[in-house]
Amino acid sequence: MIHIFPFHNNQCKIGIIYINETSNELLSELEHKNWYYQKLQKMTETRKQEWLATRILLKKILMKEKKIIYTNSGKPYLLNNQFYISISHTKKIAAIIVNKKKQVSIDIEYISPRIQNIQNYFLNKIEKKNLSQKELIIHLLLHWSAKEVIYKFLNKKEVEFKTQFYINPFEPIIGKWANFSAYEILTKEHQLFNIEYIVTKNYVLCLLIK
Repeated sequence: MIHIFPFHNNQCKIGIIYINETSNELLSELEHKNWYYQKLQKMTETRKQEWLATRILLKKILMKEKKIIYTNSGKPYLLNNQFYISISHTKKIAAIIVNKKKQVSIDIEYISPRIQNIQNYFLNKIEKKNLSQKELIIHLLLHWSAKEVIYKFLNKKEVEFKTQFYINPFEPIIGKWANFSAYEILTKEHQLFNIEYIVTKNYVLCLLIK
């Protein structure tokens, strides 16, 4: 199942794909199979499914199959830089955002209570204090996901989520698009970010467009 929708008055598109097919079934939906064979040989079945699903999703969004290249740090881009793209995947779901003019970053997280086990890794004391007890799991996931999109956007190797990325207080909203602010002290610019997000039954999705 694939969902594609425009965002910000058609300036960019977001795609979501639920991964239910085997890697062989997914590969059959792509034309340029020679682009993929060598990479696929080194992957597990789950990784193959995620990797191929994102290529199918990009093909659906752009109406043409495009080869995804990666920088040395692992950031995806397209040849000739025709579009800015960002990719994320979680439990049997993948997401892509595409924008022709602005840099983008996306992160999708399956809703699970396991996020509580790692909260000390990415939350500072003030963020912990401002957590919603009513929607604790959702709030934790949004903090994690927001810091993931900032990390992807900045494209820096040495990062500490807990001390270099900060989420300003907000109350999570479920079922419709909303936003909150965040900032970083990793770079000399100390950038402020507007994080846009949506919470569904199965996942939280955060994105950054700048």
